[in-house]
Amino acid sequence: MAQEFPLTVFVNGREIVTLLCTPQKLNYLILGFLYFQGLIQKVEDVVSISVCPDQPTAQVRLLTKKVVLHRRRVVFSGCGSTPAPANSSHPIPPLESTFQARGEDLVSLMSYLQEGAELYRAHGGVHISGLADRDKLLVLAEDIGRHNTLDKIQGECLYRGLSTQDRILLTTGRLSSEMVDKAVRMGVPVLVSRNSPTERAAVMADHFGMTLVGYLRGPRLVVYTHPERVVGLST
Repeated sequence: MAQEFPLTVFVNGREIVTLLCTPQKLNYLILGFLYFQGLIQKVEDVVSISVCPDQPTAQVRLLTKKVVLHRRRVVFSGCGSTPAPANSSHPIPPLESTFQARGEDLVSLMSYLQEGAELYRAHGGVHISGLADRDKLLVLAEDIGRHNTLDKIQGECLYRGLSTQDRILLTTGRLSSEMVDKAVRMGVPVLVSRNSPTERAAVMADHFGMTLVGYLRGPRLVVYTHPERVVGLST
């Protein structure tokens, strides 16, 4: 069965959150979470991350000594709520991107995503997300929480110095408003899922200039917003 791991995160000695997650790529999960909370902008903002799985806790030291803390929360695996709206003090403008992808490439990338899902093949019960260019997957993450997969991807990209701008983000999970919010903050113009978006997610994607694709199963897909970015579609 899929593991549900309660990881309590301390930043500069103060407890800020408990994340219910899958215990893989925990350092990346923490980096991504801190980024989306506006506590870091780059990996150099972090002095150290120490994860103790037996506790289970993570001790994080940041360069800044002043950490704006919101009320302590448990972030459950089945929802995307966070201690505060992601990076809410720094609203972002709509995407300005001329990026395009072929519909057939999105179909192929979704197949690659599912082929790389080791945990899902082993026992199921997890979501899979991946960051890709037009031809290949660059980063893949699995977790019981679909929002955790995006944190892990963002964290790994920060660590590796890999740009998330003008990429394709694919996931097996439902496209909620928080998934759109995080994808916009990553600079991703195309967000794709095997499942459906919520109404609020579609409204947000349209506002931010993001192409939202759902129900990508086999050769079929549904483009909800900004279809001009998906070329080669039959009408």
